[in-house]
Amino acid sequence: MAADPAGTDPMNRVARLYAAHDLRVETEPAPMPGKGQVLLRMAAGGICGSDLHYYHDGGFGPVRVRQPIIAGHEASGHVAALGLGVDGPAPGTLVAVNPSQPCGTCEYCARGQPIHCLNMQFMGSAMRLPHAQGMFRDLLVVPAAQVQAFPQGTTPAEAACTEPLAVCLHAVSQAVALLGDLAGLRVMITGAGPIGLLVLAAARHAGATEVIVTDLTDAALERARAMGAAQTINVASDAAAMEPLAEGKGQVDLLFDCSAAASALRNAFAVLRPRGVLIQVGVTGDMTIPLNALVGKEITWRGSQRFHDEFAVAARLIGSREIDVRPIISHSLPLARAVEAFELASDRSMACKVHLTFGDET
Repeated sequence: MAADPAGTDPMNRVARLYAAHDLRVETEPAPMPGKGQVLLRMAAGGICGSDLHYYHDGGFGPVRVRQPIIAGHEASGHVAALGLGVDGPAPGTLVAVNPSQPCGTCEYCARGQPIHCLNMQFMGSAMRLPHAQGMFRDLLVVPAAQVQAFPQGTTPAEAACTEPLAVCLHAVSQAVALLGDLAGLRVMITGAGPIGLLVLAAARHAGATEVIVTDLTDAALERARAMGAAQTINVASDAAAMEPLAEGKGQVDLLFDCSAAASALRNAFAVLRPRGVLIQVGVTGDMTIPLNALVGKEITWRGSQRFHDEFAVAARLIGSREIDVRPIISHSLPLARAVEAFELASDRSMACKVHLTFGDET
């Protein structure tokens, strides 16, 4: 292990959320890696929709910020030092951090469903007490098993997209499990934020060729076209464009809802064919659903959350650029400007994926 892995940084800056709109950049002692751990000098961290729910609303649904929490669960960094018993990745290697840490021993882990682990520790999550602290900090210590290395030429911003891409690969795998090959199916994605755009990339990688993307803003739909959407619809300015897709009991075989908006779900049940499949990726609080359409069309509505094996797959696809995540990356701001970055990430007319960068001061 390096003699002084923290270098000249006696303290470690972190972005810590205390309550809604109370995000502070603070310092704490620099960490050192223990047995089986690696010390990372963080490089890029993406602000996720759940981070924004914590920042603006203090949580979402029953999940509330009840104690100070370091935000962030999608990030990359460079290996600074290895703890005892760790033989890689080599110092300097760019890695992404898997925030998901199932226990491996509970009922659901034993069933091969670690996503549903009863003792899950998911970094940057306020679901449990004490909260699982996140990644928005200059220096981070994690188990070596939690990192995935990238080849030279991958940027830290690309590597930081591994976690959201893994979420989307898992969502697409849910559809494949129900429908088989996606080739030849008409697919729709509602919501062209970062998750919707990465679902688009993952669906196309899985064989989908006709993918329609809907959103409320032209800027988001421009990114969808750059990511390979066959058709885009602005449902705010051209709601009538949805009408042909609802003809004959519906013209869409598979729909990924990435918006969790009540209006989007109403449209989803209208355009899905009988026995179509709806994969629910976006989350929100309670809402009214069109139950008669669900029953009358015999629609399969399946939720999708997080990932497991898909994290390593996502890292490989990004590292090889089989999936190019660069079109979704819109802004990078230094950690010192964390509040500004969160506000920017909240403006979908301006931003898509906003990253914090670490180690710089301004």
